[in-house]
Amino acid sequence: MELYKLTVHEARQLLKERQITVDDLVRAVTQRIEQTENSIDSFITLDIENAMLQAKTMNIMMHERAELSSLAGIPMALQDNICTFDLKTTASSRTLKNFVPPYDATVVEIMRQHQSIIMGKLNMDEFGIGSSTQKSATKPTKNPWNIERVPGGAAGGAGAAVAADQIFYAIGSDAAGCLRQPAAFCGVVGFKPTYGLVSRYGLIACASSLEQIGCIAKDVTDCAYILDAIISYDKKDPRSIKGKNVALGGALVEHIKGLKIGMPKEIFDDSWDPSVRSSIASALAVFEELGAELVEI
Repeated sequence: MELYKLTVHEARQLLKERQITVDDLVRAVTQRIEQTENSIDSFITLDIENAMLQAKTMNIMMHERAELSSLAGIPMALQDNICTFDLKTTASSRTLKNFVPPYDATVVEIMRQHQSIIMGKLNMDEFGIGSSTQKSATKPTKNPWNIERVPGGAAGGAGAAVAADQIFYAIGSDAAGCLRQPAAFCGVVGFKPTYGLVSRYGLIACASSLEQIGCIAKDVTDCAYILDAIISYDKKDPRSIKGKNVALGGALVEHIKGLKIGMPKEIFDDSWDPSVRSSIASALAVFEELGAELVEI
């Protein structure tokens, strides 16, 4: 079994059943990083040694049957504009190349509380301004499906790392598509929550009135469980909002019967590249199979 290919919920189930250990997961993604990082360049900073140490601690806790969260023991990484007190936070800029924050961002505190394994910090366009991750002051990140193409941006390192199975999920920020576009380019799932639902304290933002911390993962189920963990009110963030606790993981359904999806008639224009039209048709076919009604608009 290639453990690095698992989703978060699949890995978590195997951990609960004691079919694998956290050591197994960390070793699997570490080997995967060693195999792929030289060609993809997803990371700015790696923290393998601490990840291994944390894995050993987690194995002891699981052996003692401690109560653990759905993200406990799962290797992940952070976009490098989210402050970490024990790792450099550069925002992919030379001006911050040696900056180690004196505190954790609130979302990092939450990750630590959930005993997630932080593998390192991910590449991005400098200060989050860009859409290709070619504007990183460190190095450009490549798309793992074709290294001649870009992974999108600004959080291209996050999209590429998840798509290449270097990590199980990533936490990053999205102002105008910075998570969603790399996810689309790399064939994974990106989600930007409603502004204010996730604390922005400790985020080096490029557009404070727009930017929100969210996630990139391998599927929608993983995104739901990650968001369940990180959505919370934080008095340190003046834009944080108090909302009802909604268990997104519990809202997942097997079908979308009754849902209407509007299709602009322009997407069927003959001027589109045939491969693009084929991809759109394939996506629409999946929606129909799940019970949605397609309506041309």
